[in-house]
Amino acid sequence: MNATTDLAAGPSGADARLAQLSGWISGLPAALELNPASLRPASSDASFRRYFRVEMGAGTAVVMDAPPGKEDCRPFLHVAGLLRDAGVHVPAVLAQDVDQGFLLLSDLGFTTYLDYLRGQTTPHDIHRIYMDALASLVKLQQSATTGLARYDKPRLIAELELFPEWYAARYCDRPLDPPERDALNGVFEALVDANLAQPFVLVHRDYHSPNLMATDLPKEGPNYGPNPGVIDFQDAVVGPITYDLASVLMDARFTWDEPQQLDWAIRYWEMARKAGLPVPDDFAELHRAYEWMGLQRNLRILGVFARLAHRDGKRHYLDHIPRVNAYVRQVAERYLAFKPLTKLLDKLEGRQAAVGYTF
Repeated sequence: MNATTDLAAGPSGADARLAQLSGWISGLPAALELNPASLRPASSDASFRRYFRVEMGAGTAVVMDAPPGKEDCRPFLHVAGLLRDAGVHVPAVLAQDVDQGFLLLSDLGFTTYLDYLRGQTTPHDIHRIYMDALASLVKLQQSATTGLARYDKPRLIAELELFPEWYAARYCDRPLDPPERDALNGVFEALVDANLAQPFVLVHRDYHSPNLMATDLPKEGPNYGPNPGVIDFQDAVVGPITYDLASVLMDARFTWDEPQQLDWAIRYWEMARKAGLPVPDDFAELHRAYEWMGLQRNLRILGVFARLAHRDGKRHYLDHIPRVNAYVRQVAERYLAFKPLTKLLDKLEGRQAAVGYTF
């Protein structure tokens, strides 16, 4: 069933919210040259937000539907302004109705980095778009952080609690006993204390392939502006400088091996130093910092994906758990501080311990 059929059904149909959205679009200025009848689904995400595409003149625009009471457009608008001022390519806001939860945005195209990676790509092409992503990250980290929440210790600990609650107890069906819980708490404390010691900058929180748009692909369609376009930034906070670097190097939806992670991390480090960002003078320190940050983030993601599957019925998130688990082990098996975590992972997965710590 297409969008126009749903709209024709009206409030008594399957999606009264869509009818409300169509009515809002119909009332926007004629100068925008919108065609409400062309409204069609574009994408959705793990929240209640939905996105639609609508014809606008000779091109298209994207409509965000953020139902009031469940979502709030204002953080998106605020962070978009911060990023735009820093030179990051984000959607332009063409029209808004915050009370109804509707935004009309410029279209950044149909191709996420993840879509691009799943296509016929060359190593040269991949390297080019990831160098663009790292350059954009350096701009993002120079953004003002006015009005953003801070990643503090209680928040980071609360996020890590998703791992024992949803990954261990629900996904693995293995609630932790008191000694295991105590050991895990020690790991959590070490991670959080080390990560909070890093310099703080604006953090996207999901700076990875699904939220980066490959916008300048002339062979594949129209040019949607400088690469990359950055989306889904409304949950930005002020946090550790390596957080988004870990996100893009340890992508939850596409596997990068360690040599590739190191290559891009070094290139980021060089760009960040040139831009005056507060990164260490010694790359080895940055490497350790983003690995520890990545471990914390990926433990949280294991819990988030398990929760999305078991609580919300979004079972497709389970497909990514083996990849995220591999990233967790990549770091946990390298550092003695995380020996209790590797032992716990072995128990959860019913495997024999076979680790070789180097630090």
